[in-house]
Amino acid sequence: MKKFVLVTGGTGYIGSHTAVELIEEGFEVVIVDNLVNSSIEVLDGIEQITGIRPHFEKFDLCDSIKIDELCKKYPRLEVIVHFAALKAVGESVEIPLDYYYNNLVSSINLLRAMIDYNIPNMVFSSSAAVYGLPDKLPVTEDSPVKKANSPYGNTKQIIEEIILDTINVNSNLEAISLRYFNPIGAHKSALIGELPLGVPLNLVPYVTQTAIGIRDHLRVFGNDYNTPDGTGVRDYINVVDLSRAHVSAIKRLLDKKCKSNYEVFNLGTGKGLSVMEIVKSFEKATGQKIKYKIYPRRPGDIDIVYADTSYSNRELGWKAEISLEETLLSAWNWEKNIRKKS
Repeated sequence: MKKFVLVTGGTGYIGSHTAVELIEEGFEVVIVDNLVNSSIEVLDGIEQITGIRPHFEKFDLCDSIKIDELCKKYPRLEVIVHFAALKAVGESVEIPLDYYYNNLVSSINLLRAMIDYNIPNMVFSSSAAVYGLPDKLPVTEDSPVKKANSPYGNTKQIIEEIILDTINVNSNLEAISLRYFNPIGAHKSALIGELPLGVPLNLVPYVTQTAIGIRDHLRVFGNDYNTPDGTGVRDYINVVDLSRAHVSAIKRLLDKKCKSNYEVFNLGTGKGLSVMEIVKSFEKATGQKIKYKIYPRRPGDIDIVYADTSYSNRELGWKAEISLEETLLSAWNWEKNIRKKS
């Protein structure tokens, strides 16, 4: 009998790729999304890749009544994979209350539903932002959680604390927080990928939109960081690799292999790359020249961060495997494909 998994924010970037991996692993996927930052057409892409259309419910997770109705409709839910959130660092600095309300209330509602409807497992989409400006690199799971550099990062810290506090008084619940570094790329089919609404807030879609002519140039925010070329350094991980880690985490929960009721894992490649290294790698992989201009730093950004992935590699039996060249080429193929449709 198939295991039912609820994927919140499942038509979003990481959620849609994880839905594909879950379906291909034999899970029954139920997606909830309010479509504020995604498109209903993503379901078509998931279906084209897997041959199966996931269950879909459109509503806002801040509506607890709708969550009750969902849990009654799908009484066999065993795992919640919680992606749904506002997630732009810079925007969160400008409109912090929107981020605190949306991200915290939706998470609290889901945790209440887990208790009320006996849904025992959660995989939480967390972030390397919880480490703030790390004291030393690479960042391990034991690195201190520090004051966040943005309201977005702070919501991830707070939600992790809420999950832990909830689990501490509900022994039948277990959760894993996956702390992402920087997801990039698209599915190799070019049927799903990152689809920002308006001006992209992440690097790679800005690069691909510049390459295809939608943007006149790439805006590089800061060239005075304490890094080899002055641009910010991050750990960029292929979104499919990232999604496969969620499958590993779910299996760990269902197979009762967790060492405690609450675990955290870093998801990255273990290697940092600068903005300009990504630009040059994209040019090499695709043959497209990228025009760029230097702009002031954005509020909330830090110089450098990358992961130590040895613990997640060992415990989850997972590691990032897809090359940077293949990743950037997949992002470019996705960009070209969506422009054909528009």
